[in-house]
Amino acid sequence: MRRRDFLKTTAVAGAGTLAAGIAPSEAASETASEGAAQSAAPAIATRRPIRMILSGYAPANNGFSLALKRIGDRLTAKFKGDVDVKYVYNILDLGYRGEDILWLVESGVLTLGYQSSSYLTERVPDLGIADLPFLFKDTQTARTAMDGKLGAVLAQRIESGMGFRILGWFENGFRHISNRLRPVRTPADLKGMTIRVLPSKVQERTFQLLGASPKIMDLSEVMPAVKAGTLDAQENPFLNTVTYGVHNFHKFHTASNHFYLSRPIFLHRASFDAWPKEIQDEMRAAIKDAMTFQRDLHVKEEEDSMVAIRKAGGEILDLTPAQMKAFQDAVNPIYGEARSQYSKELLALAGL
Repeated sequence: MRRRDFLKTTAVAGAGTLAAGIAPSEAASETASEGAAQSAAPAIATRRPIRMILSGYAPANNGFSLALKRIGDRLTAKFKGDVDVKYVYNILDLGYRGEDILWLVESGVLTLGYQSSSYLTERVPDLGIADLPFLFKDTQTARTAMDGKLGAVLAQRIESGMGFRILGWFENGFRHISNRLRPVRTPADLKGMTIRVLPSKVQERTFQLLGASPKIMDLSEVMPAVKAGTLDAQENPFLNTVTYGVHNFHKFHTASNHFYLSRPIFLHRASFDAWPKEIQDEMRAAIKDAMTFQRDLHVKEEEDSMVAIRKAGGEILDLTPAQMKAFQDAVNPIYGEARSQYSKELLALAGL
């Protein structure tokens, strides 16, 4: 039996327990069947509540989880007993891998989830363009692109290749390097370091060009390797570095801003498409509101995380313009490679 099939048949009960006693598979099937039977009816006419399980892979006090709660609260406030919203804030607590949230939602075990876009690049290769290093000069430029035509086209590509409805993008933000060995001011300082990267050929290639030894690893594998000292480095927003506890083991942090990543917010397509229109519309509005909330909170979470890193004895290095240029120059070959991988339309939308 495949690992996915085993988990789906054995661990789903745990998700149901965490979601107040409702098995996600039951919730998803009921949501789809109820919605299909009553897609033309207003929510107030439903005989049983439409059940939804909103899910992620972060602690309950994290901005992503608070955003999920904000979505659910808005739906519950408007539709009262016509919707039944439950939460599985962190699927890792149930023994799943971070990547499992994709199939958990796509198969209808869970209703809504999010994941860094890099995790989808194997099935939607065009998403790799968003992984290119130093693609966006600042946060506002990145947000404008992801909320505009680039984000819309990438959402369409995901929907064409996977069983999702994409309703928006959370901000994972700019990523930085942390390690246990030495300060990193130049690409040469990365030489020989093993560094965890997300499951993205673009990210893997980026760190090869920087002289490191990249290892594609799921989030669930990172902390055991960090604690054991078998992994020298990792890259993440400061928030993730602190949330996962990496800062307690890595002294050296470099504000490298090498990738900016977004997290698509995806729903089980069959369930969403079967809901009454007013619930679909309210979900869209709730997600739009939650995106603004999460992004604003992310700025503060990054600042608070920098304080936590320093409090734990860590050093955060800010690169000079000349040092930053050395990193950009080192990865420049990847842009030539990108021009042969992606369409002219997509390259233009990314400003390339």
